[in-house]
Amino acid sequence: MEPDQAPPLATVMDMLLDAVCVVDAEGRYLFVSAAFERIFGYRPEEVLGRPMIELVHPEDRERTLQAAREIMAGQPKAHFQNRYVRKDGRVVDILWSARWSEADRVCIAVAHDISDLKRAEAVQAALLAISEAAHAAEDLLELFRRIHQVIGKLLPARNCFVALLDASGQTLGFPYFVDEHDRAPEPVPLDAATLSGEVVRTGKALLLTPSSLAQLPERLRSAIGSEPLDWLGVPLRSARGVIGALVVQSYDGAVRYAERDKALLQFVSAQIADAIERKRDQARLLHLANHDLLTDLPNRERFHQRLQAALGEARHEHARLAVLYLDLDGFKQINDRHGHDAGDVLLREAARRIRGCVREADIVARVGGDEFVVLLHGIDRNDQATAAAAKLRDALRQPFLIEGARLAISASIGIALCPEHGAEGKPLIRRADDAMYEAKKQGGDRYVMKAPCPAPAA
Repeated sequence: MEPDQAPPLATVMDMLLDAVCVVDAEGRYLFVSAAFERIFGYRPEEVLGRPMIELVHPEDRERTLQAAREIMAGQPKAHFQNRYVRKDGRVVDILWSARWSEADRVCIAVAHDISDLKRAEAVQAALLAISEAAHAAEDLLELFRRIHQVIGKLLPARNCFVALLDASGQTLGFPYFVDEHDRAPEPVPLDAATLSGEVVRTGKALLLTPSSLAQLPERLRSAIGSEPLDWLGVPLRSARGVIGALVVQSYDGAVRYAERDKALLQFVSAQIADAIERKRDQARLLHLANHDLLTDLPNRERFHQRLQAALGEARHEHARLAVLYLDLDGFKQINDRHGHDAGDVLLREAARRIRGCVREADIVARVGGDEFVVLLHGIDRNDQATAAAAKLRDALRQPFLIEGARLAISASIGIALCPEHGAEGKPLIRRADDAMYEAKKQGGDRYVMKAPCPAPAA
């Protein structure tokens, strides 16, 4: 082709995969090439005359304006990166090469879409962050918070929640729920008409937009709640199967989800599911190490830990507390006569009754075969401890219906107060234990509080 037969410059620019833009001194578009529509979603006639800053992601506008000022001051930019919001609401990452023409009083810039590269980098960073979170998070709630932060770096996730199956696999709970309109719902049966339940039941990702809402089964349309504009949920699948769902939703027309967002969330969901399973397993092992297998109450070691912490708080706040030591009268005879299975049922029911007699903040532990100990916080007067002991005695006096038989036991209860009977854990428990044996000697079915320890000589 002869030089004078070369295509016009505008035609050449329209053939480029990158977008060529010309902006005046006020930052308004004077010219954009054809690739602008492919990258940003706007036709040239829709942006000519508009300030370029209107299309920039809000979080990147200030540094973009600063870069524009530097370019106009004669500092070309060859590798400036920022984010733009496409016409369809999707965010794109752009690498700019720009310089200022003082003679023409315009800025000429070339935009290269690096969204796929940035997305791949973000996914790798997300996978690493999720793995780190699984090891660093102290508990599941902290893990969920960290996962939310990680997801927020991949796609808009202002509203995000996790739905998890319980141990039975029949109930769906919502242990993490962040939403600008709704509160966390109560656990629901897996077969209830919920969108998250649908994701878990089918094991398939679900993306709902206004255009796809009509395709949703009628039974699920009333379960959308505050009717988000877009709803995106993916199954959390581990080696054990689908354990729950991860959901993001948007009520804002400027934040929309598309198939690529669904694919992205699915890609990291397996790593998230594994992290949740690891944290759950750790929690289960920790629970087993600190709790009695039969009654699920704290065990002796865990009670000592909680007591030491409570004593420290009591010293700091000049507060008082009480330790009640319980032994079940007549349990051995029932165990011998009706068998160990019946004895185990009785112990579980006794533990339930004891737990039901005290406040949520109080601590109940099983420390031996038929021995229990209770830590009462915030005891202002001695009669509060004796009232609690009387309540426990009366509850355990009531017959137990086990395997069709009415079984009767009672309890011998010893009471020790802090600081009257001691300010350290082991002496306080020993004092309560001694008082319990005194109650046994007196025939059982009663509570005893021994006299306070004598004050040390001056």
